[in-house]
Amino acid sequence: MTKIDHIGIATDSIADATIFWETLGFNVTKDDVVKEQGVKVRYLNCDSDTRIELLEPLSEESPVGRFIGSRGAGVQQVAISVNDLDETISYLVNKGIRMVNSDPVVGSGGHRIAFVHPSSSGGVLVELVEDN
Repeated sequence: MTKIDHIGIATDSIADATIFWETLGFNVTKDDVVKEQGVKVRYLNCDSDTRIELLEPLSEESPVGRFIGSRGAGVQQVAISVNDLDETISYLVNKGIRMVNSDPVVGSGGHRIAFVHPSSSGGVLVELVEDN
């Protein structure tokens, strides 16, 4: 693990949520749509290492849509950068960690990602993001 990559926040409206983060001094750096995960994404930075990811579901049936439906808007995941995603998944599985994705998938920006199941991480959904 190299660093916290970003904190993902589920929201009903990226546009509405952006107002607060811009008020704190964050700047919009990138928008994306990840159709495979049913989500619109907006990244905001306040320096080179601190990123917030706003997540707006494309439908109520998407993972983020279901999250908002059951828990409401709020922190949805903490993302951690890793050097080698395949090696990290293998290491975690060998340590008894439950994965949502046992094989990497493609996330925002074409990054390879995988999720650790919240049951193995104290109730927190952890996203592993491979450094490019």
